[in-house]
Amino acid sequence: MSNDVIIVGSGIVGMACAWAALQQGKSVRVIDREPFCVGASIRNFGFITVTGQGRGDTWRRARRSRDVWAAVAPQAGIAIEHEGLYVLAQRPQAKVVLQELCQQDEGKDLQWLEGQALQDQAPQFVLDHLQGALYSPHELRIEARSAIEKLRLWLTTQGVVFQMGQHVQEVISGAVFTAGQWLQADRIMVCPGPDMRSLFPEVFSQHHTQLCQLQMLRVQPPHGYKLGAGVMSDLSLVRYHGYTELPGAQLLRDQLHTEARQELDHGIHLIVVQSQDGSLVVGDSHHYGQAMRPFALREVEDLILHEMQRLLCLGHFQVTERWTGIYPSGPQDSLVREVLPGVQLVSVTSGTGMSTSFGLAEEIIQNWRPS
Repeated sequence: MSNDVIIVGSGIVGMACAWAALQQGKSVRVIDREPFCVGASIRNFGFITVTGQGRGDTWRRARRSRDVWAAVAPQAGIAIEHEGLYVLAQRPQAKVVLQELCQQDEGKDLQWLEGQALQDQAPQFVLDHLQGALYSPHELRIEARSAIEKLRLWLTTQGVVFQMGQHVQEVISGAVFTAGQWLQADRIMVCPGPDMRSLFPEVFSQHHTQLCQLQMLRVQPPHGYKLGAGVMSDLSLVRYHGYTELPGAQLLRDQLHTEARQELDHGIHLIVVQSQDGSLVVGDSHHYGQAMRPFALREVEDLILHEMQRLLCLGHFQVTERWTGIYPSGPQDSLVREVLPGVQLVSVTSGTGMSTSFGLAEEIIQNWRPS
């Protein structure tokens, strides 16, 4: 049994590689040890984020991925829940950083809003303690929990063969061993998500890759509450590379070390998006290690909710769900390495899988050379 391409892993990176190979007319087979997606790709915000991604390759991949999502989602029956992003500045130095971004090439489509302009466009964010907001039109929000399965089903109709619930035990040049048989392919792409130990663990170790665990919440706001777009706080400006690269970022970080030390210690930066049922997905925190304990901290949850209330002022709300996310994290935004002739390990190591995978996969496959 032979294909042009075999992909190991059916998270968003594997799905994106399958889509990109399909665009090149390749026959594609995807194998995953789980019967359905249970990993990082369904535990996130479903927020395709462009603004704030690191300049150069990562921003470009995110911008391209956004366009692919916009084209593929309606074909796959995936709803776009809302579009756009407001980054809310609580501190004057955050305003400085956001206005600096507007002067970059990556900021040419962004708007700084304050005063009457903010009142006209987003009056819910006109608060005494806010300096204003940066608005980006690029972002898309999908429901990650259902989108990955819908994407898989759609790719099946396009000719991709999926073997779910089958563990790949060995990979060599030109073949993988699973379910007691060898399957052959000209190219093999290993896209293991947060599983850094089953296949080629030494590569992850060489690239100093570890796990990052997040705390996430679903919050029920007052009936009829409409967010309208994704929201981030100025805590995000010291986490996303597109902001941290700007001249004013270090002064903001120094200020936050004084004013929000607990939040920084837990890697908290606020993102809020809205689902079709009106509930809000809220997060997140970042804790790192080679293995993660499966426990969520009340202290971290309280800090996240406090930051949410500072920006949204909901009045009353109820936490209806709690979960943890997990992804591989390394010094670069992605890890792409030919581990054997014709075999590539592909991993997004920055928590930007939903935002950058389509652009990354397209680049990899368009640049294929004979092994």
